[in-house]
Amino acid sequence: MSEQKNRIVDIIVEGLSDTASGHLLGRDRDIALRDLAAENSFQPAGDDQGPYKLKLAIEENRLVFRATNSLGTELPMLVLSLKPYARLIKDYFLIVRSYDEALRDGKPSRIEAIDMGRRGLHNEGAELLKDRLSGKIEMDFDTARRLFTLICVLHDGKIHVMR
Repeated sequence: MSEQKNRIVDIIVEGLSDTASGHLLGRDRDIALRDLAAENSFQPAGDDQGPYKLKLAIEENRLVFRATNSLGTELPMLVLSLKPYARLIKDYFLIVRSYDEALRDGKPSRIEAIDMGRRGLHNEGAELLKDRLSGKIEMDFDTARRLFTLICVLHDGKIHVMR
């Protein structure tokens, strides 16, 4: 793991489901957390004391970012409305349902098409997240994409920690 300052080194995602890892939700969750642990770019505005610990949660239908820098200082909490993500999250769960059905039906070509749609949806979500956090938290596209994945799967449950 890089010692780069502008990165997340620890993330707690409150309410993240323990969905079985074979399920698309579980697989997406596990891949997003693994990839974030391996590589990410995360820079809160006005703070250069990274790396950062991040706590991500949904509270009262709002997305909440709580970050702490390497000195242990809590940075200002960021709260975003989830309304702009509603369609994307709804579409994500439709894709998950379609994926599960395609797996049961044993249709590889349908699974491939669903995966392409899922990638496009995640790309759109990543762009929206980057835009909405612009001037507050700077991150690269891949980090935004992985965080968007976690936002989607947050709608399914409990707690998970990446260390």
